[in-house]
Amino acid sequence: MSDAERDAWSRDEFERQLRAKERGYHVHHPFHILMNEGKLTPDQIRGWVANRFYYQANIPLKDGAILSNCPDREVRRAWIQRIIDQDGTAGEEGGIEAWIRLGEACGIDRAELVSFRRVLPGVRFAVDAYVNFARTRPWQEAVCSSLTELFAPQAHRDRLANWPVHYKWIKPEGLQYFQMRLSQARRDVEHGLEITLKHFTTRALQERALEILQFKLDVLWSLLDAVHREYCGT
Repeated sequence: MSDAERDAWSRDEFERQLRAKERGYHVHHPFHILMNEGKLTPDQIRGWVANRFYYQANIPLKDGAILSNCPDREVRRAWIQRIIDQDGTAGEEGGIEAWIRLGEACGIDRAELVSFRRVLPGVRFAVDAYVNFARTRPWQEAVCSSLTELFAPQAHRDRLANWPVHYKWIKPEGLQYFQMRLSQARRDVEHGLEITLKHFTTRALQERALEILQFKLDVLWSLLDAVHREYCGT
């Protein structure tokens, strides 16, 4: 049967297929499992924080690329909030600043963190590939790639629950980023999911959406692969 002859999934089934991709989310990576179980050393935690910061710092570039490719004013008006959330505004801390404070709470000097000196080649390659995807692909595909946020709130809740127990040496104020993202991620998911469900309406497009989401899952998994090899030796 050709792609054109296959029936599109219903809206509910398409969403179910997207959510089923959670099994490939990076919370299932061995490094992340060790993190949640409290089995990482301070140096390993710092390595993750420093490398993940490169991803955090590039989020506004990714979102700016989506805006530059999107002709829909209403979408742009909603999507721009993501850049504001991450970059912050005068007098209001954004996600990047909150992550810097996480680094400081873990014992990483601010100047060292923002210099990206500790960013591993594999991490840089994966994150740059994601930003390049957002720049070069249709904006609806870039929006779809953001749907790993479907799975993020639980990761943030786990860190808020586990880190104060397992990593008492981390100053509590450093966990603000995870608290901030609990509400922001839910809002962002609703918007990104609605765009995806409306745009990817044929079976071929729906399967393309699953491929795109898998690409983003692979980006996050590759980031942890690089960190795991460097700091755990495997």
